[in-house]
Amino acid sequence: QVRLEESGGGPVQAGGSLRLSCTASDSIFRRNDMGWYRQAPGKQREWVASRRSDGSRTYGDSVKGRFTILRTANGYTVFLQMDSRKPEDTGGYYCTVCRLWGQGTQVTVSS
Repeated sequence: QVRLEESGGGPVQAGGSLRLSCTASDSIFRRNDMGWYRQAPGKQREWVASRRSDGSRTYGDSVKGRFTILRTANGYTVFLQMDSRKPEDTGGYYCTVCRLWGQGTQVTVSS
């Protein structure tokens, strides 16, 4: 079974940039739609952004214009580029593809 692993989170200051990674054990991102979700403390998991296999990308209203999904050509890794971070971006970030989920990476944004 394909494994997913997120990384790149940590405590950061508001503003500036941070790049999260989601690495798979095969090139699953090249041929499948994928998504990023996040879960703030005490809240339900929410959708952040998606990248379809045709390369099209969609973003939630709260991150549109600030976050970008990128993918390596070999399809093993997808990134979530987070620019202009805000405290409300704090939470666990998870990638998903083909109903598989990673374990998440925690982002804590302080003002």
